[in-house]
Amino acid sequence: MAAAKGAFLNHISRESSDIRGLADFYKEIFGFEEIESPKFEFKVIWLKVSPDFAIHLIERSPDTQLPEGPYSAATPVLDPTHLPRGHHVCFSVSNFDSFVQSLKDKGIKTFQRSVPNRPIRQVFFFDPDGNGLEVASRDE
Repeated sequence: MAAAKGAFLNHISRESSDIRGLADFYKEIFGFEEIESPKFEFKVIWLKVSPDFAIHLIERSPDTQLPEGPYSAATPVLDPTHLPRGHHVCFSVSNFDSFVQSLKDKGIKTFQRSVPNRPIRQVFFFDPDGNGLEVASRDE
């Protein structure tokens, strides 16, 4: 089934109290581009990184009872060595070593590992709201 013109094949949504700060993070770290978004009764910022992937950042509702990020209620210190399986978004890059170095240069705490029996390296870290992120190498 073909996607409608202008539709994204894959996207995620994140609710945040600081959508501008979160948008700036994704633009700086991953090279997302801010695109036009529909007008809603709340603030949104749409970002895309390829024709087929977007992030929709949505202004946090004051009625929301959940913690800001998945780990903000659990611990004040975000530790990427304990990022639970299935609780993160994964991206792939071809320039893994320089990407990891850019995270370190920005002072972002990371945890690296290799996939057993495969030539895949991974780095785990958090966005400013505590959402888990993984970047994997495309060295296969």
